[in-house]
Amino acid sequence: MDSLFDEAGERAAAGAAPLAVRMRPRGLEEVLGQEHLTAPGTAFRKLIDNDAPMSLVLWGPPGTGKTTLAYVVSQVTRRKFTELSAVTAGVKDVRAAIDAARRDLGLHNRQTVLFIDEVHRFSKTQQDALLPAVENRWVSFIGATTENPSFSVVSPLLSRSLLLTLRPLDDDDIRALVRKAIADERGLGGTVTVDDDALEHLVRLAGGDGRRALTYLEAAALGSETIDTATVERAVDRAAVRYDRDGDQHYDVISAFIKSMRGSDADAALHYLARMIEAGEDPRFIARRLVVHASEDVGMADPTALTTAVAAAQAVELVGLPEARINLAQAVIHIALAPKSNAVVAAIGAAQADVRAGLIGAVPSHLRDAHYPGARRLGHGAGYVYPHDLPEGIAAQRYAPDAIAGRTYYEPTTHGMEARFSERVERIRSVLRAAGDPGDDGRGRTPNEGNRE
Repeated sequence: MDSLFDEAGERAAAGAAPLAVRMRPRGLEEVLGQEHLTAPGTAFRKLIDNDAPMSLVLWGPPGTGKTTLAYVVSQVTRRKFTELSAVTAGVKDVRAAIDAARRDLGLHNRQTVLFIDEVHRFSKTQQDALLPAVENRWVSFIGATTENPSFSVVSPLLSRSLLLTLRPLDDDDIRALVRKAIADERGLGGTVTVDDDALEHLVRLAGGDGRRALTYLEAAALGSETIDTATVERAVDRAAVRYDRDGDQHYDVISAFIKSMRGSDADAALHYLARMIEAGEDPRFIARRLVVHASEDVGMADPTALTTAVAAAQAVELVGLPEARINLAQAVIHIALAPKSNAVVAAIGAAQADVRAGLIGAVPSHLRDAHYPGARRLGHGAGYVYPHDLPEGIAAQRYAPDAIAGRTYYEPTTHGMEARFSERVERIRSVLRAAGDPGDDGRGRTPNEGNRE
C-alpha cells in the first residue's frame, strides 16, 4: 500500500493538504509534548538512533502525535511507510501489506514501517495475522490505540511490542504549535495574525489535541487576515467560555461546582461541570475534586459515593474526554443527590487538632508490637484480647492512649446510611468505655496469640 504521507506530500505541494498534515514534524526535534519518549537516552530514542528493528504500540488520546511518531520513525530510519486503518482494513489487507514488505526487504533490502491506526478495532484474528511479520521482523510494526492496550491488544502481540504512552499536549505545547503553523511556510506563512485572546481560545478548544487546534486555526483563517475570538467562534460554531484556568473564573466556577453538589442541586452542579469541560479544564482536576467531596460532603451517609467518584477518576484515565464526561456527570449526580454528612472531615480534623496540640501519649502496652525479641519482657502485648474470640467481636479494652482517653472525634449524623452507623458507634463506645484495666477479664492470651498481634 502506498504511503498516506507520500500522497499527502503531493497534495501539500499543490497547496491542498490540510494544515495538520502540512505541519507534521519532519524529525524528532519537532515533536512536541512527548519528551519522555523522544529525549536522548530513552528506549524509543535508542531504537531510532541505532536503526534497530522494532515493534511498538503507541497508546494515547487523539491528537497527541501517534501517527506523527510512526511517520517520523520511517523518515529518520529511511524506511518505507505503509499505513492501514483498522476501521476499514481486513486480514486480506494486512497480509497484502506484509507480502509487499517482504518483497521490498528481499529485493531492495528496504525495511517497511507498517502502521496500524486504531489497532484496538482489529479482531483477535486480525491481530493474530500480524504475529508472523512481527516475530520474523518482516516489518517494523507500529500500532496506535486510544484504548488501554492491556484490554484491547492481544497478549502475543503486546508481549512482542514496546508499549509507549503518549501524553496530552499541554497549553504551552498547543500555543507553540499554533504559533509555528501561523509563521511557517508549510503552514499559513505569516499571512494571518491571531490576537492573544483568540490564541487562548484555540488552546482551550484544543483540549490537548494538536490536530484539533490546527484544524480550528485553518477554519478561522479562511478569508481572514486578522483572527480574533469572534472569528474563531464563527469558524468552529462554538462560543468562547470565559474561563481562565489560572485566574478568578477558575476559582469561582470550581467553588460554585463544589457548593452546588454540597447543596444537593444536581442541575447547577452539571452546569458548572459542563462549563469546565467546554472551557478545557483538565478532567483529572475535576475528578480529584469529586473524590475529595465524596468523603468531605457525603462520607458515611452514602459510602458508595466515594466508590462512584473513584471509578469516574479511573474512567478519565482509561477513556479520556469526550466520553469520560458521562462518567464525571454520573459521579456529580450521585454526590449531589446523596444524603450529606461532614462527619468524616470533622472527625479527622478534630483528631489532627489534638495531635498538633501535643495530645499524643504512649501507646498502651497491651497494643504494642510483641514480635521482636525482648518485647515480652517489657510487657508488650500482655493482656491483649483478640476481638474475634468474642461473640460480638468487640473486646472491652482500651485502644486510645491516656492523653485522649474518653475523647470522641467521629460524631455520626442521622442522614442516610450514617444513621445505622450512629447506632453501632454508640453501642461500641459503651462497651469500650466500660473497660477497666486492659485485659482484666482474665482471658489472657490464646494459643494462636502469635497470629493475633
